[in-house]
Amino acid sequence: MATYVYETIPRRPNELPMRFEVIQSMKDAPLTRHPDTGEPVRRVISGGYGLMGLGGKSTPTPRATRGSGCGCNGACMCGRG
Repeated sequence: MATYVYETIPRRPNELPMRFEVIQSMKDAPLTRHPDTGEPVRRVISGGYGLMGLGGKSTPTPRATRGSGCGCNGACMCGRG
């Protein structure tokens, strides 16, 4: 089971969406209505942890490319810096 974030779809320009979480199977279709109010909703796509490296092993970055490409000067985990 996974936890999904949904938000209501505002009907007026000054109305803010209301966010809520629902535990669902990945096989379940996304909700189209709020389970309590019946308002129209959409699933919110959010970032996750993802996978880093290949098979749990880190890949060394050649010294010639360190500090180039992403602009982080080696301070991030993008594999290019």
